[in-house]
Amino acid sequence: MLEALDLQFTILLLSNGVMIGLMYSLIALGFVLVYKATDAVNFAQGEFVMIAGFVAVGALTVAGIPLWLSILAALVAMVGFGFALERVMLRKLIGRPIIAVVMATIGLAAILRGLGPFGIFQGTRPLPLPLRDEPFILGPLFIPPIQLLGGIVSLVFLAGFGYFFLKSRKGVAMRAVADNQQVAMAMGIDVERYFGLAWAMTGVVSALGGVLWGNMLGVDVNLALVGFKVFPVVILGGLDSIPGAIIGGLIVGLVENLAAGYIDPYVGGGTKDFAPYVLMILALMIRPYGIFGKRIIERV
Repeated sequence: MLEALDLQFTILLLSNGVMIGLMYSLIALGFVLVYKATDAVNFAQGEFVMIAGFVAVGALTVAGIPLWLSILAALVAMVGFGFALERVMLRKLIGRPIIAVVMATIGLAAILRGLGPFGIFQGTRPLPLPLRDEPFILGPLFIPPIQLLGGIVSLVFLAGFGYFFLKSRKGVAMRAVADNQQVAMAMGIDVERYFGLAWAMTGVVSALGGVLWGNMLGVDVNLALVGFKVFPVVILGGLDSIPGAIIGGLIVGLVENLAAGYIDPYVGGGTKDFAPYVLMILALMIRPYGIFGKRIIERV
């Protein structure tokens, strides 16, 4: 009897870990999109998710427009924000060292998080979706509806963006821009255009993440911490790999849930918060470019 309960408990942890891992993968896709196009890491990804959640909540509760229009408003706002950010700030950094883009995104993250508590966005705001509260029960599985929705949305968009980069002309051009901006410009590729496209696509991912995670956690400045939670995902999977984002997300989701279920009772809790970072450090020591990341060897 005890063995059956332990097995059911393990299956429950694994199923929840898979769903949460897929939702992590969706946010990790934002890192991958920017890296594939610019060869730089967007350290403001969590803040993008936070801003998307604020837009959706503001449209829903303050403007009083329907939910589907609120989600659409978040998508449009984040696409516009991505384009505007690239045009105003990041376009001037084309051809500069990558560290310049990295530092710009770090500064942007600090600004966005600092502006978050002002005005109508003080406190935690709920972002309700038309989902039932009771979990779906499939044998030993208990799956919350928001996690099921998040997993499905993540898989659809991960597959779509994977096809975009592998099969479409624009996707190949974006990969060429990331590989070498100067050569891409010499080949007639409009680097500025593809920079803007990459940040706009990141805005779409951030809007979806803001709605899904905003429903689970509530919308406030702490929603930006999702970006830090996802960082081990992209390190594990590889910064330039969409399959890596999926595998890394699944690994982190499973590790978090198993740690919470089996280690937390003995140490008083909190292991799920740092277990992914322990895993990330080990990965950096063993395979620093990630499971599916491109191995780059520089000769000096």
